[in-house]
Formats: sequence, structure tokens, C-alpha cells
Amino acid sequence: MARDAHIESYDGPAGGWGSAKSVARALVHDRAPLKSGAALRKQNKPGGFACVSCAWSKPRDPHVFEFCENGAKATGWELTSKTVRAEFFARHTLTELEGWTDFELEDQGRLTEPLKFNAATDRYEPIAWETAFSEIGAALKGVEPKRSVFYASGRASLETSYMYQLLARAYGTNSLPDSSNMCHESTSVALPESIGVPVGTVFLEDFDHADLIFFFGQNVGSNAPRMLHPLQEAARRGVPIITFNPLKERGLERFTNPQAPSEMLTGAETRISTQYHQLKAGGDLATLFGLCKALIALDDAAPPSASVIDHAFIAEHCHGYDAFAQACRAKDWVELERHSGLTSDAMEAAAAVYATSTAAIGVYGMGMTQHRTGVENVQMLMNLLLMKGNIGRPGTGICPVRGHSNVQGQRTVGITEKVKLAPLDKLKKLYGFEPPREDGMATVDACKGVIDGEVEAFVSLGGNFLRAVPETGLMEQGWRRLKLSVQIATKLNRSHVVHGRAAYLLPCLGRIEIDMQGAEPQMVSVEDSTSHFHASRGFAEPCAETLLSEPAIVAGLAKATLEPNSAMDWDGWTANYAKVRDAIEATYPKVFPGFNARIETAGGFPKPIMAREREWNTKTGKANFIFPQSLDENPDMPAPQPDALRLITLRSNDQFNTTIYGYDDRFRGVDGTRMILFMNRNDIARLALKDGQTVAMRTVADDFAREVEGFRIVAYDIPEGCVGAYYPECNPLIPLWHHAKGSKVPAAKSIPVTLRLAG
Repeated sequence: MARDAHIESYDGPAGGWGSAKSVARALVHDRAPLKSGAALRKQNKPGGFACVSCAWSKPRDPHVFEFCENGAKATGWELTSKTVRAEFFARHTLTELEGWTDFELEDQGRLTEPLKFNAATDRYEPIAWETAFSEIGAALKGVEPKRSVFYASGRASLETSYMYQLLARAYGTNSLPDSSNMCHESTSVALPESIGVPVGTVFLEDFDHADLIFFFGQNVGSNAPRMLHPLQEAARRGVPIITFNPLKERGLERFTNPQAPSEMLTGAETRISTQYHQLKAGGDLATLFGLCKALIALDDAAPPSASVIDHAFIAEHCHGYDAFAQACRAKDWVELERHSGLTSDAMEAAAAVYATSTAAIGVYGMGMTQHRTGVENVQMLMNLLLMKGNIGRPGTGICPVRGHSNVQGQRTVGITEKVKLAPLDKLKKLYGFEPPREDGMATVDACKGVIDGEVEAFVSLGGNFLRAVPETGLMEQGWRRLKLSVQIATKLNRSHVVHGRAAYLLPCLGRIEIDMQGAEPQMVSVEDSTSHFHASRGFAEPCAETLLSEPAIVAGLAKATLEPNSAMDWDGWTANYAKVRDAIEATYPKVFPGFNARIETAGGFPKPIMAREREWNTKTGKANFIFPQSLDENPDMPAPQPDALRLITLRSNDQFNTTIYGYDDRFRGVDGTRMILFMNRNDIARLALKDGQTVAMRTVADDFAREVEGFRIVAYDIPEGCVGAYYPECNPLIPLWHHAKGSKVPAAKSIPVTLRLAG
């Protein structure tokens, strides 16, 4: 339960004793401190398991404790001794559970047996595995495949993901949205057009060779804390780290390494950012244009023998530079300042440092991608890097920081709604069926289908879809009208207690648990943010003997739903995951050569990335300078009202995506509540409000009008005209149609809202 709210400024660094205490408190709360403590020694290590939290790279030579605060919390959350058994649902109806918070639902512990919704009792009740598979298969056969969705959350292994996409396509649909649709799909659309690959080009070792790091829109201290190690090492070498982010995030300011006893004992801190620019929400395009404009001005003023821009690289490898340079020169500094929220001096100062660098990396997160112009934001950052040839050399490249631990890997093995990205011809050849040839539904399409009644069946491989998406109210209404909802899960969440007319909960083993198939423990694999594949071996005894593995559940659904096909060896794959890896290699021979032989390589083995070799798989055969004509971040929204503010959705220090570990956001000084609205003091005064008052937030745009009540105002260091509040509590305020052009990523980082006093 939420405690009484306590707001107090936090002056400490990221990491340090605050991190250690937070981890200890979380492990005790989960009632598995010894079990989790033993597991943490194997986390992200060769022969151990890949973290179930974020996707940051696993180094070849790991630290003694190769985990971060949130990774440790995720491990404790999965290994908790708390369990949810049939007696729990005998005590609680689903109507009652709908009133529980996200934290309260997941905090009950691990699901232990398959369950089916009973409308007469308003409860989940136990069902045998084979009966559940049979009933689900029969129900899916009664639904037109095009009206079915197979969602994946981003945590499932490569093996499970490959089997899952094969099930969906053999069933007859390409509707395989996943959590990347809500975060880095903008990357996957932008980079192929710019440089011919859908992923970042930076490997972990590139941080050792960079002499400048740009950081855009990513809170490393809460979202990928292990990344602080290479950042700290770079900072100690004197590498400038220039950050652009609306809020001051502690992990990008100061860090005390919990792995270093001397730092813990002395309180030593490392300064991370050398420049920290608080651009306003939606100011990314203007900021990047400003940096490029300033760099061009420096190059224009330099003698030919001392060019700032790498003209030789551009001439050999790039297309469209002259038009881009002309557009940059034509931009007016007054307009750039107005849209970015930064001064021209600030942008010129950052460009001046970049002008002297020889190897730069551009890092970014969802603060760049979750905008109406998310695709264009990524392409503009790529333009900045291309100007100095910062790709295809050690210490250079673009580095999107992914969220879920295998969300990038799922896409690599076929979890995609886009036909052009799926190996349909190869699947046809290997398995002797005709895959569907039309695009499936992305996340926002699936949401629209649920709301409109076009989607009748929804199968979810993990995740909490209802809480992760916009239009929460309408989505829950549509969710109840589904003919079938099937959830493969480890813990109870909102997407389970709100349910379809027929609903099943299928509890699975967690990645940290030993997965015995016959007499053999199985190993799975994942892909990290830097495109390296890693083995993962479970360590802990399963929390219940009644659980099945994710591959076993997918196979059970497939056998109950599909016509028999001897080429699809569901039983063989379930008994030995190495056979699934063989199938993956046969489907993607250029990506996974020698998959089984290489998967336990220390530090993982890399996916081939052509752009690292300066080979450009684009329409022009070169790297392309692509840029927008407008600086407007919200062209789909009406002109803002005079008292409108721009809402940025945030994650707290005590959560990972929709999983809420507690009510502590240590770095922002908040404890005991999530209903917080961070505001600039000048805005508080301008709107005749007071710190500590409770307000409602409202979005009004065209025919969209939504309001969420109960936010406590907290005066905070945030740009004027902007406010910040937590995700997913603010998701009802995001119109479903307000998404990134080209990628359909919900535009959650710049939502025009107005406020009113509660009561």
C-alpha cells in the first residue's frame, strides 16, 4: 500500500549507499534475500543468467557484482517467496482486484497454476494445462486470424520468441506487436533510412575509444544504471559528456560506484556531465538543428586545412549533405531558441566541444523517440554524427538505449507486424505453409482494434498491455468485449484482472529459474542493446512444480491450435532448446552462423551490422542526410491554450516499465506516492497555484478530452512551460492518434495539458 507521501530534496549521487539500502530493503520485502543474494552473484555473468530488467550490454570481463539497483530489484521481484495460489482467488473477486494498485497486484507474488475465468463467480479458478490448451486452441480456431493479436512484452528469450512468431504466422496473422512499438520503433524506422540498419552501431568497447559522448533524453540512473560504469570510466579519462534532457537526472550529474569500496567508504563522486542543457519538452529538433548550424559556422570560418566537418567522408559515403547544410544555415537563431528552450550560446558551446573531437558517440532514449517527430529526432542526431564521420570507426556511432531485456532480440527472430521485416519465404520453405503476406497490427492499431471491436482474441506473451498503452479508459471497455484473452505471465497485473469474456492465465517459469526438460536443464539466449547475443542459464529452483516454461506453453498452444505439421517439431523444440537455435540459424543464417557453438562466448557474439563497416544498405547506397522542414513537435495538436503546459511522462527510481517495485523515487525526493506533478516555480506562480496543492490534469485536442485527478504539485527544476508526472498513471491523457509519424510510437513526452484545482 502507498504510505503517507513524503517530499524532501535528495542531495546524494546516483549509486552509493542510497542504492545499496534500496536494494536491501527491496530484497527483504520480497522475502527472498538469501535466494536473491545468491542469484545476484551469477547475474550477467558467463554461465549465469541475463538480467530480466534492462537490455544494457553484458561485458566480457564482468564486475564482481554485474548488476544495478533496478536489476537487483527485478531479480528479487522474480525470486520472491510470495505465491498466488487458488486460495487467493477464492478470497478475492476480479471486480475487487480491479480496485488494487499496480504495486499491490504484482506484490502478491508468483502465479503458480493455470487459471480460467469463471463469469458466474467472478473469479479465476484452476484448470489443467491440457484442458486450458485445448479450450484456447478451440477458441482461436473460432476467430478469424486477422482479428487476433499475438503481443510480446520484450522479456521472452530468442527461443520462445521464434516459436511464438511461427505459431502466429502458421495460425494466419502477422499481428505481432511488441513493446518496441511503444519505445524504440522510431529507431527501427529512422536508422534504416539513414544508414541502412535498424539498430544502433555502438559496441561496448567503443566507449573506451570515444573522446566525446552526447546524451539525449535518457535517465541512465534509473533506466540503465549499469551503463554508468562506462560513463564513469570515460569521465575519469576526461571525455566530455554533453547532456540534453529537460530534467536534471542524478545519474547524469554525479555517481558513486557501489562496486568500489574506496568510493563507498569515502563518499567519492564522479562528475558525469560536463555540460547539462535542459531543453524543453519537444525541443529536440531545434536543438539538433542548432548544433549542426553552429558546427557549419565553425567549419565555414576554418581554413581548408583545418576543416571541422569531415568533407572527405561525406563525399565518399553520404547523400544529401548540401541540402541539409543549406537548411541548417537558413534556420533563424531566434526560432531555434524559442523551440528548443536553449540559448544560442548554449548550443554553440556544445558544438565548439564537438568541433575538436575525433571520435563521438550519440546516446539516446525514449526522450527522443516518444514524440510526434520521434523518427525525425533520431535522424537529426544521426546527421550530427555523420557530419564528422562518426560511424564505422572505433569510439563512434549511434547508441539507442533499449528497455526490456530482449526486446531487440525478439525483433531479430521475427516478432514484427511488418511483412518486409519477416523472413516469410524462408518460413514457407522450412515449414511448408503459406504465411500471410499483409502487414499485421502494430500496438496503436491493435488498441484501435480492441476499442472498435475489430480485435476478438488477444494472446500476450508477458507484459501488462492495458497499463502500457494510451486511451486507458476506452481500452479497458474494449478489453472486456474480447472473445478471448490469454496471458502468459509470472505475476498478476491489471491486464489480467480486467479480462475478456473468456480469459486464461498461464503461469510460466522465470528466466532465473532452472528450466528442466526431461533430465536436462535448458539454456536460453537474449540480445542486448549493443547487438550481442548471450546465453542465460537459470539458477534458482522454480517457485512451483506446476509451472511450465515459456517454450512449453507456446508449444502447447501451437499443438492445440494448428493443424499437424511434421516440420514444426514443437515437442522436440520443447525438449531441447538447442534445436530451436538450430531452427533460428536455418532461418537467419547470416545473423546466427554457428549459433549453438558460439552462444556461450564471454561477452556474447555480435550481430553483423553493415554500417559499422561503412556499408550502407539504403536506397541511395550511401548514408543519407534526412531532415524535417518544420520545427513543430506537435503538428497534430491544436494551437496551445495560454495556460497549457507540456507534460513529460517519467519513470520513478522504483519501477521498470509498468512494474512498480515501490513508492520511492529517491533521486527526485519523493516517497510514499506516485501521484506527483513536477512543476517549475514560475509556472506555479503564474497559474496562481501553490506547492503541495492537488490538481487534475486534462488533455483537450479535437474530439479528445481526458482528465486524471489527484496530482500533488511539487516545485522542481524543470523548464518553464513543462511538467512531469509518472507513467503509466498519465497514459489516459495520451490520445491514441498522437504518435510518431512513421513509427506509431505513442508521443508521451510532449502532451499539451491544462490544470485545475481538485475539489
